[in-house]
Amino acid sequence: PNRPVPLKKTPLVLHLRRAEEPVEFWDPVNLSSGGDVASVRRRRSVELTQGRISMFATLGCITLEVTSKFPGYSSNSMNLKFADVPTGLAAISKVPALGWAQIVAYGGFCELSARSD
Repeated sequence: PNRPVPLKKTPLVLHLRRAEEPVEFWDPVNLSSGGDVASVRRRRSVELTQGRISMFATLGCITLEVTSKFPGYSSNSMNLKFADVPTGLAAISKVPALGWAQIVAYGGFCELSARSD
């Protein structure tokens, strides 16, 4: 059966246990053993950000399947309409490189301009 992994009584673990009071602190692979409080907070912040991105991506796929796409052209020079771009992974080969560059640049802007806790 699955038994809880005993945690070493490091200052970080003791601090995190106090921070997680109503529930037990859970670290099955002992990732918090070599870090400090700031690095664990950073990991938690990154985990929340990645979870939010995943949820928005899922909602985006569902929304495109349920509703219609934008009218007009995604790329005038390639004569590519939004309706012609498939959903899911098939869209990777259809979207022009400049479109992907815009998406990556916007994501980088959002990441760099986010306030840090």
